[in-house]
Amino acid sequence: MIPDKSDAVPQVPAADNTLRILRHLAGRPAPVAASAIARELALPRSTVYHLLTTLAAHGFVLHLKEDRRWCLGTSAFELAGGFARQQPLARLGRPLVAALSDRLGESAHLAVMSGGDVLYIVEERAPRRQALVTDVGVRLPAHLTASGRAMLAALPREQVRALYPSAAAFPDRTGLGPRTPRALRELLRTVRARGYATEDSEVADGLRSVGAVVGDRTAWPLAAVAVTWAGGDLDESVLAAAVRETASVLEGRLTR
Repeated sequence: MIPDKSDAVPQVPAADNTLRILRHLAGRPAPVAASAIARELALPRSTVYHLLTTLAAHGFVLHLKEDRRWCLGTSAFELAGGFARQQPLARLGRPLVAALSDRLGESAHLAVMSGGDVLYIVEERAPRRQALVTDVGVRLPAHLTASGRAMLAALPREQVRALYPSAAAFPDRTGLGPRTPRALRELLRTVRARGYATEDSEVADGLRSVGAVVGDRTAWPLAAVAVTWAGGDLDESVLAAAVRETASVLEGRLTR
């Protein structure tokens, strides 16, 4: 007989408390003070600090020293990305991305954040369109891609600052794109105001992309939908509207 988990006493309290802290951070739209975590989870402050320190050593949380706050780290994103590659994001997203590609006649894809990269989990290549670097399983620097910029713009500013603390955190591919935290902040401000992200020849010469974020119930960025095309006479606003519509439909299916 399987025991009722709702009444079960944790056999490993430290593991139970660690998972509670991670779930608590995942459900917050902004970084949280350790004292608030202790209060809201009814845990001793010393326990919370010790567990946070251990989680930080393994990359599951980040300590934002200036703000005295804690948030999820890159290892947590890796776990989320691993889940997303299997269920349910890719399964639900694939037919929508395929329909978007058919509708526009251009290649479309779905990506998730993985640390400072985007990881592509779905790609639909349009007929008679050149091969892209965005095959399933490929990683690209998030700050250079429309998908990554759409998700970065939805992250708390403290999280972005932790991912991009200095100019050393900005690899480039074609010599274009933001090179400093300030330049990235300005770019993401434009993305938030416009409601979608773009890139032009920053991943590959002559190719442009537009992307829109897919959020969860707390507006945390789960993924991003994007379309890529060769520079020409296509209307960016028309493509952006179609991408945002697809992202919205996927968001609804994931959160209902």
